[in-house]
Amino acid sequence: MGQDIGRTRVEDGGSRKRGIEAIRSPLYTPEQRLRRDASKWTLVQGLLAPLQFLIFLISLGLVLRTLATGEGLAAAHASIVVKTLVLYSIMVTGAIWEKEVFGKYLFAAPFFWEDVVSMGVIALHTAYLLALATGWLGSEALLLLALAAYLAYVVNAAQFLWKLRMARLDEARATGSGPVPAEAATPAMGAAR
Repeated sequence: MGQDIGRTRVEDGGSRKRGIEAIRSPLYTPEQRLRRDASKWTLVQGLLAPLQFLIFLISLGLVLRTLATGEGLAAAHASIVVKTLVLYSIMVTGAIWEKEVFGKYLFAAPFFWEDVVSMGVIALHTAYLLALATGWLGSEALLLLALAAYLAYVVNAAQFLWKLRMARLDEARATGSGPVPAEAATPAMGAAR
């Protein structure tokens, strides 16, 4: 018999499993995994996500430089617009991917909270574009709005990286490609791998 110690369950053989891992269902059913692997949108997402992150890093640098020095406002605005357009494209293609894999364009159970936060990210980026186009906010307020949008984006990206890690752990378990150490299921390790 094992015994519960906090959130960790210690089994008779001394192995440790995170309590949440023991009760969490796999992210994908075998059928969904096959659809995911066969979808061209999986590759599109795999290409757009790092591209968006690279654009984010460049844009963040330009925004911070402009806030610190007052220089490069046009470049900062242009970079935010480009980042927003890539965000829109990854959102549309992601919704198509979600439909192909899970049968719903948005808010499929495995990605429900990621989609909820994505809506906030989209709303903040869209508010920036509207404020830029209408002159509703001054330059500094626009850049601060962009930073708020970027903070939401980072939270959302972390959610998706965590899900990617969980999917890989699920696949390792399903294929029996080796034991999954308990520390691999912790948030700190998930973000680092």
